[in-house]
Amino acid sequence: MGDSTVTTLEGREPASASPVEEAAATGRLRRLRAPRRPRLWFEILLIAVSYATYSLVRNAVPEQRAEALRNADLIWRFEGQLGAAFEESVNHAVNSVTWLVVGMNYYYATLHFVVTLGVLVWLYRRHPGRYAATRLVLFVTTGFALVGFYLFPLAPPRLMNGQDFVDTVVVHQTWGSMASGDLKTVSNQYAAMPSMHIGWSLWCGLTLFALSRVPWARVLGLLYPVVTLVVIVATANHFWLDAVGGVLCLAVGYGVAHAWYGRRPSALPREVPVTPPGRGKRAAPEGVPLQKQV
Repeated sequence: MGDSTVTTLEGREPASASPVEEAAATGRLRRLRAPRRPRLWFEILLIAVSYATYSLVRNAVPEQRAEALRNADLIWRFEGQLGAAFEESVNHAVNSVTWLVVGMNYYYATLHFVVTLGVLVWLYRRHPGRYAATRLVLFVTTGFALVGFYLFPLAPPRLMNGQDFVDTVVVHQTWGSMASGDLKTVSNQYAAMPSMHIGWSLWCGLTLFALSRVPWARVLGLLYPVVTLVVIVATANHFWLDAVGGVLCLAVGYGVAHAWYGRRPSALPREVPVTPPGRGKRAAPEGVPLQKQV
């Protein structure tokens, strides 16, 4: 009898969640996905901590010089087989025009950070409902880049042996790269694949093109990653295949954001519902006005 009872209990199917529990779980998930007004202090802290972590992890990756140089030779040979090993020609052509190459050195060193932060601030102020999702794309992209730095150490073209690339920062004595000259000791020189100059600039460009209503801003959004590609190649800081790696990381970032929010970031509402007093973080009911654009 006891055996029969045990068998019956063991064979019983697990109790399914009640409709009320399922509705509660769905509601919690919907609230997590719902756009919220970003808080300035939290965003500043998050960006600061995230960038510090990114720099720490990136520079903590072992600088495996021998492997990085072997990988650079591998990339160079592969591009040659494709008939697209054009980096050295571009590097020499630009290096012959002093004002142009000096400008590119400073472009490489500064706009990578300035433009990205500028787009984040613009999103925070003008598109609060889309800010978190678009920021998530950037963070996931950067996270996957760190994996690439660890698994595939790669020397930039300017550090290759047996090639005639010009390190434009050294030759023209400009502060144009955290991985050249006196600043090379604070940055991992062999974290070139994927290129986050391309990953971040393409994120900026696509964000501006998708959300800006000003025609010239949308055009600049499209031009920015294209110019960045020319700069990273001309200054011998990256192979063009590094740019492909940056694009793939960005695609993963957009995929994660789409999976979480159920739509692309630009399709989310621009404004954020006002949270009614005393209702905590629950979504505003129908009829409650939206926050005015800042």
